[in-house]
Amino acid sequence: MNVVDSSAWLEYFAGSVYAERFQKAIENTPRLIVPVITIYEVFKKIIFQRDENSALIAIAHMQQGRVVDVDSAIALNAAKLSIEYKIPMADSLILATARKYGAVLWTQDEHFSAIDGVRFFAK
Repeated sequence: MNVVDSSAWLEYFAGSVYAERFQKAIENTPRLIVPVITIYEVFKKIIFQRDENSALIAIAHMQQGRVVDVDSAIALNAAKLSIEYKIPMADSLILATARKYGAVLWTQDEHFSAIDGVRFFAK
C-alpha cells in the first residue's frame, strides 16, 4: 500500500522534474491510500495557483485511490506522532494514516526524511 504526501501530488500534477519519482505510487490506484487531508491541501493549493476546475480535475484523479477519512484512532495516533517527530498536524495525520494501513509514505518533505516507513526524495 502507498500513501502520497501532498507535496508529491503537487509535483505530479505540475508535471515537474520530480513528478516521475511519485508516478509509480500514484498510478497504482488499487494500492493507493488517499488521506482526506491531502485532498484538502492539494485542492487549496491548486485552486489558489490556477482555478477551481483544475483543482477539481486533480481531486477526481486522487479519488481513484481509497480515500480515508480521519477517525478517532488516526487522530489520536497523529497527535502522538506530531509530538514524537515534531511535525505539523496535517503531516502527522498523513503519517498516521499510512501507518494504520501499513503503507509506505512517499514524500519530498524534509521533516519525514528519517522516519521509518517513509520513501523520501530530496528536492
